[in-house]
Amino acid sequence: MRRRKAKKIAILPDPKFNEVVVTKFVNNLMYSGKKSLAFRIFYDAIELVDKKLEDQEGLDVWKKALENVTPSVEVKSRRVGGATFQIPTPVREERKSSLAMKWLIGYSRKRNEKTMAQRLAAEIVAASKEEGAAFKKKEDTMRMAEANKAFSHFRF
Repeated sequence: MRRRKAKKIAILPDPKFNEVVVTKFVNNLMYSGKKSLAFRIFYDAIELVDKKLEDQEGLDVWKKALENVTPSVEVKSRRVGGATFQIPTPVREERKSSLAMKWLIGYSRKRNEKTMAQRLAAEIVAASKEEGAAFKKKEDTMRMAEANKAFSHFRF
């Protein structure tokens, strides 16, 4: 076991919207320490969302998409006797947002649009409308937890 808890590093808000959540998202989006490129991709994606949905603000659509993709329960494997059970467990607050961001970014990378900004924008719009691959992942996780509800008494 660890001697002490790891210190939480304070994350600064982003320059354009002044939001800490945006910086966390960009940190997940970043490859090889290229933060300015990640910020440019994110801001371009938000602009594209603005153009696609004229009646709504781009940042609000992104927040709604994150909220729609955020899971409340997940399944964890646990060996009991000789069998492995999928046990539904509630998700911690930090992990909820982390999973939502990773799913949104991961599934936007797998899309077929030309640039990463276009892919991210398309996935954000889809998730805000409760469709798309990231939302499907959340639904599958919820369904899996619901199916294995009988094993919740094995929770650690």
